[in-house]
Amino acid sequence: MEDKAISHFFKQDGAHTLAFYLNQNGYEQAKKALKELTPEDLLNQVKAANLRGRGGAGFPAGVKWGFVPQGGDKPKYLCVNADEGEPGTFKDRYIMTYAPHRLLEGIIISCFCVGINTAYIYIRGEYENVAQRLETAIDEARAQGFLGKNILDSGFDLEVYVHRGAGAYICGEETALLESLEGKRGNPRLKPPFPASIGLFQCPTVINNVETIANIPLILHHGPEWFCNQGLPKDGGTRLFGVSGPVKKPGVYELPVGASLKDLIFTHAGGMQDGKTLKAVIPGGMSAPILKPDEIDITLDGDSLMEAKSMLGSGAVIVIDEDASMLEVLRIVAEFYSHESCGQCTPCRVGNPWIRKTVKRMAEGKGRRGDIENIRRVANNILGKTLCPLGDAAALPILALTEKFKEELETSLSD
Repeated sequence: MEDKAISHFFKQDGAHTLAFYLNQNGYEQAKKALKELTPEDLLNQVKAANLRGRGGAGFPAGVKWGFVPQGGDKPKYLCVNADEGEPGTFKDRYIMTYAPHRLLEGIIISCFCVGINTAYIYIRGEYENVAQRLETAIDEARAQGFLGKNILDSGFDLEVYVHRGAGAYICGEETALLESLEGKRGNPRLKPPFPASIGLFQCPTVINNVETIANIPLILHHGPEWFCNQGLPKDGGTRLFGVSGPVKKPGVYELPVGASLKDLIFTHAGGMQDGKTLKAVIPGGMSAPILKPDEIDITLDGDSLMEAKSMLGSGAVIVIDEDASMLEVLRIVAEFYSHESCGQCTPCRVGNPWIRKTVKRMAEGKGRRGDIENIRRVANNILGKTLCPLGDAAALPILALTEKFKEELETSLSD
């Protein structure tokens, strides 16, 4: 898949190296933060920028940081969520591959702001080459005095570690990530308490997505007002969108928050391949409810997609053309969430395998009248009734598919 060039994250030969990044004025914002600004100054700037989380939940980053209690004798931690297990998502891989030092600079500034001396990048286990690149970047940064003890003679210490996951989608959920990082099975925790107060090793913890942290140097360099003006009043900046499926130019695109979904597909990504007709779009990774062609003239921001009964999620735009079977799409969704359920909650543990078996039977030509209604009934019994968002992530796309493509799905029923 071809990744398209974007403005703030580099795709050039050697872009991942420290030499390249320094030539782009890299680490200058970290120097500014450590030597000229106070943690309170930094927190106020991040809040004023209206940077919302880029991992799916969309919670304001500055507000989240402000929840971390100051003082006390417990250490504080930063966990960068680089698990990126949402099907269709690959934009964080882009950042870590081509701009690892931008991420590290964001980590330094974030940690100084909150008073954190240890940070972990929890990376998807399948991203072995990317993990190695991050580790090389960490070594380069430490050798130049940007990490380790007394960074840039500021008196601030910071160590950054890469931790590989083991391929479990559930570990993208923040508390399951913490459990995995502690060496335990990746089961989500009950909230409250929230990680900001009791997180990694029972200590205050900040958890942010890769893209969120990588935006921090831009806020410091250009100022929060500039960042706000790049996007919307309540959701500043640009976002990375990973477009996949039968479009002419699939790849990663950086666009202002609030750009048009229709323009992303038909202008930036070049429209449909081979003169095919658009059949549907999943706008935010597989957990986002599907949209039909008459619903895509919409802005790409969390609030607008919520009004359309979908989600911006991880910014993964999956395009589906006229040749695709929606029964097959439903089967893939049901199979994935059944397999990835951690099994803690009965509605998810029992309901998702039941849906998978029913859809599989339908795909084998053995569907029965009432199957679709029963799938919807079970999905509704999962929705809102589980410890973590995986239950909703499974139920919402299944409910949307069975509602919007009910007539097509009914053609698979034999009696």
